[in-house]
Amino acid sequence: MLFVVFVLLALWLLGIITTTTFGGWLHILLVVAIVFLLIRVIRGQPV
Repeated sequence: MLFVVFVLLALWLLGIITTTTFGGWLHILLVVAIVFLLIRVIRGQPV
């Protein structure tokens, strides 16, 4: 799960730098990944 967050973060930054149309989708995916990560951390599950 942590690997997915890092991949999405890298793609999100790439979307900001290149200003592609995928930037909006990457923002949404990044927020979803962070929410899932926080849920796992709050429940005490290993990341």
